[in-house]
Amino acid sequence: MGSSSKEETATDGDTSSGDNPPSNSNLFSEGERVLAYHGPRIYEAKVQKAELRKKEWKYFVHYLGWNKNWDEWVGADRLMKLTEENVMKQQALDKKQGVDKSSKSGRSSQSKPKSSADAKADKEDLKNTAPKGRKRKSDSGVEDNSSMEKLVKIQIPSTLKKQLVDDWDFVTQQDKLVKLPRSPNVDDILTKYLEYRSKKDGIMTDSVGEILKGIRCYFDKALPVMLLYKKERQQYNEVVHDDVSPSTIYGAEHLLRLFVKFPELLAYVNIEEETLIRLQQKLMDFLKFLQKNQSTFFLSAYDGPKGVSEGKGKGKDD
Repeated sequence: MGSSSKEETATDGDTSSGDNPPSNSNLFSEGERVLAYHGPRIYEAKVQKAELRKKEWKYFVHYLGWNKNWDEWVGADRLMKLTEENVMKQQALDKKQGVDKSSKSGRSSQSKPKSSADAKADKEDLKNTAPKGRKRKSDSGVEDNSSMEKLVKIQIPSTLKKQLVDDWDFVTQQDKLVKLPRSPNVDDILTKYLEYRSKKDGIMTDSVGEILKGIRCYFDKALPVMLLYKKERQQYNEVVHDDVSPSTIYGAEHLLRLFVKFPELLAYVNIEEETLIRLQQKLMDFLKFLQKNQSTFFLSAYDGPKGVSEGKGKGKDD
């Protein structure tokens, strides 16, 4: 059973209506507790929804003990029944990954699924593994995190902070959505910044190009996991399909949200302090560029109540 998640997390847009069911009928039911692969590990989860899409069953799962931001659509190949045998497989995989944190809660109880305390520990672990590698916190988690985060500070300009507040208000309070696809999109903005730096410096530096590639990569991976509000998920499912990169669909509004998350993401990447300081300076310079072009990059208002995107208009009930 593999752990490839690219295709499952970026889901197909429409549910099949009149299609014949596939040969593998619905394996998991709504409300069922299951074990789910996420990256190199297995976690306890609950199936919230099950839908037939393009003759394949997809399941919307909530990882127990984790923030709802981690909820996602997955295929059947990412899920297992919650049986004693599979729980033992989960625990064996934990040991293989070198996860000893939950040993204090009694590893010998192998026939039982994880306690909620263990699930919370897993939530913390996923936060650590999501950006890069499997660098874990110490048992306390506090000192490592705070000392690292002191190194990673990204000061968002005040006008962009207001933009973030307006963005939150439009989506969560007024039920409005950013009309997609956006123009300029994230790729366009990154290209414009590269041109701007090249003109200013008189040369196109490799380091700037590499950082922009990194921003794009982080954006594409972080968007479905931590950059969307709950009310935007249906729209995401409608417009992001197969190999489509979110950076070609979304614009400055969602890109700015990434910069709020960067301190959390970069805290667990193994970078030398000097390199990290230079990276922070470059990210700050990029934010100033966003601020300078705020009126052209950002929307002043979003589409009104439950605005339908320019993608497929056929939504599904929430």
